[in-house]
Amino acid sequence: MTGTATSLDPALHSELERLLGDRVTVSAAIREHHGQGEAYPGSFPPDAVVFPRTTDEVSRIAALCSRHRTPMVAWGAGTSLEGHVAAIKGGVTVDLSGMDTVLRISPEDLDVTVEAGVTRKQLNEALKGTGLTFFIDPGADATIGGMTATRASGTTAVRYGTMRENVLGLTVVLADGRIIKTGGRARKSSAGYDLTRLFVGSEGTLGIITEVTLRLSGVPAAVAAAVCPFETLEGAVATVIETIQLGVPVARIELLDELFMDAVAKQAGLPYRAVPTLFFEFHGGSERGVAEDAELVKELALQHGGAGFEWATDEGARARLWKARHEAYFAGLSLRPGARAMITDVCVPISRLAESILETKRDALQSNIMAAILGHVGDGNYHVAYLVDPNAPAEIAEGKRLNDRMVERAIAMGGTCTGEHGIGLGKQDSLLKEHGEAVGVMRSIKSVLDPEGLMNPGKIFRT
Repeated sequence: MTGTATSLDPALHSELERLLGDRVTVSAAIREHHGQGEAYPGSFPPDAVVFPRTTDEVSRIAALCSRHRTPMVAWGAGTSLEGHVAAIKGGVTVDLSGMDTVLRISPEDLDVTVEAGVTRKQLNEALKGTGLTFFIDPGADATIGGMTATRASGTTAVRYGTMRENVLGLTVVLADGRIIKTGGRARKSSAGYDLTRLFVGSEGTLGIITEVTLRLSGVPAAVAAAVCPFETLEGAVATVIETIQLGVPVARIELLDELFMDAVAKQAGLPYRAVPTLFFEFHGGSERGVAEDAELVKELALQHGGAGFEWATDEGARARLWKARHEAYFAGLSLRPGARAMITDVCVPISRLAESILETKRDALQSNIMAAILGHVGDGNYHVAYLVDPNAPAEIAEGKRLNDRMVERAIAMGGTCTGEHGIGLGKQDSLLKEHGEAVGVMRSIKSVLDPEGLMNPGKIFRT
């Protein structure tokens, strides 16, 4: 769906202009830009876009929209994958990218408070010289607010956890304009309901996150990265499982199948073969400790058909390696020019990882569409990109069929329909399969906090 017409209530438009001046726009181009994220098909533009600079302004915007019963969609960087930012009911998109101040850094307490529009890279730039860093890395330079709202994780989750473990407290604007603060800076608390965890992963359906307090980690004294090719996908996954079961404190373990590896190597100009490959990164307090961890994993890899480690020890080489990995999605599109990637993810218990990936791969090989696999396999999470002709309904239907099989398999194994992408528009049926009656409880919570259904309507579950 595309369009240029706007049906914003003229009275609301006038009130927003009195509040924000030229930081309100109904420009067709800007609205179109804010009508879609990454990957999810179609554009659903809002009726207007506003650019607040303070929590108070967000509060006043929400109060106005509530009074006029107008939907609100929070926006960070637009990098979500399941249609989270699509304004399917129109309304006002609240672009928080201008709220990009790092409010406080406390090196002694290993925490920081930022406005929601601060990006992951911006935060780590601000932390330089403190000996601290923020390791959650979903690949894209997403905003901290967006990462919180989607409970993001990424390549380092195997060691440093996800946003769920690293968010200490929030400032949130509710649908009626009320401002609440959840959590705090204490490392533990037994005070009432854990509202912080409620809003982390709520995808903007319960309120608009404007400030986030985060747990930080020390910069490791020693870091080493390596690439290890395998003759078989089975061997690569078996190495991952044994590494985790042995308790090796690896910081990242990324899997690329032969298709993704071929695309990444060509695009990045890296001298790697088109075979299933693991990317590793080891963090530790000393060079010796890191070397010992790496040597143990190298021995496991050799036992499972690994062809030996290719090391990237200096910072520049490591940066090139992980840049290539993060650009795998875009590199994968080159495997079939003109195709669109239906990108999806699941997460399973580590003991079922090999079975899940191999059955998903088998389904893909028996299909008539191309499917490439990559994943943050150290925590059981992997992704599949189904490359389909956007003008071929049969191919799109086949991609959906394969995805449904993968999701059903993951849930049957005790896993989840999404490890990090979230529900949005794309996985609402999968959420019902996974949680059943519990989805009704989620609806009840939303009805209390957002009785008019104005906060990002139609996401997580259908209205």
